[in-house]
Amino acid sequence: PKTANNLGIDTSTGSTGDPYDIAVAESINGLYKAEVIHRKSGENRTEVELVTLTWGDWYNNRRLLERPGHIPPAEAEKAYYASIGNNDLAA
Repeated sequence: PKTANNLGIDTSTGSTGDPYDIAVAESINGLYKAEVIHRKSGENRTEVELVTLTWGDWYNNRRLLERPGHIPPAEAEKAYYASIGNNDLAA
């Protein structure tokens, strides 16, 4: 099997098997399973893919983040880049 490096894909910049990387991934996987997989049963692969894409979009772009003032991640990212003067990434 081809590895990510052989395919020219950049992998995590953390160390191999870093417990902090794993903890974050497991936390997100746990949320996904609790909010999507365990609530839905008997779906076919296409339905699971659609629900997964929808949840991923919500999680990455629209869920409200408590710390920066209950705003979505996309808005927080835009505000961050605007605050450091990088308006190309803020757009």
